[in-house]
Amino acid sequence: MRVTKAGVVDERQQYSLDNFQVGDSWRLFRILSEFVDGFDTLANIGRPAVSIFGSARTKPEDRYYKLAEKIALDLATAGYGIITGGGPGVMAAANKGAAIAEGLSIGLNINLPFEQEPNPFTNVPMNFKYFFVRKVMFIKYSMAFIGMPGGFGTMDELFESLTLIQTRRVKRFPVILVGSDFWGGMVDWIKERMLSEGYVSEDDLLYFQVMDDPAEVVKYIKRTVVL
Repeated sequence: MRVTKAGVVDERQQYSLDNFQVGDSWRLFRILSEFVDGFDTLANIGRPAVSIFGSARTKPEDRYYKLAEKIALDLATAGYGIITGGGPGVMAAANKGAAIAEGLSIGLNINLPFEQEPNPFTNVPMNFKYFFVRKVMFIKYSMAFIGMPGGFGTMDELFESLTLIQTRRVKRFPVILVGSDFWGGMVDWIKERMLSEGYVSEDDLLYFQVMDDPAEVVKYIKRTVVL
């Protein structure tokens, strides 16, 4: 029996704690295997790829779904690979666009208890248990990021990429936010609060672009990411 500041831990609880520590050690092998599978698969895609982020909840009739599909189709037609989170919504739209163009359509799906089912439009599907491993794959094998409207997960992926660029942990790459009506309020807040209070610099605001026209998005990527 073990005594802690919170009180007494009985033998069953102690056994559970010991198992948790052993489980953490063995979990390293699962993490390592996901890195190895990801590196082995994506290192051989043979072309620059563009990641497209956005909400899993976006419906096929939504204009942002159609925009994501159009952008992905045009990029895949031009020879770029398309990488998404592999799930529904915007991710499915982007993978669908790449598939229609008979291009490279990669889906890095995350195993979740709800919402995230793999979409049927990928020709390079992968499944991950750990978010941080999946993020490494996005960052390492994408030459540009396109952010469509989304929720917490989209914000997480966006600010992760901007932080890595800002801190020079990765080479600067294009980050494009599609939809000024969605992103405009956030950009205004960044300028009015973060910038005015000295938490970011003027140069930091150059790390991303806000665009609405899919042709403009594709043109910008073709200009900045050479095949």
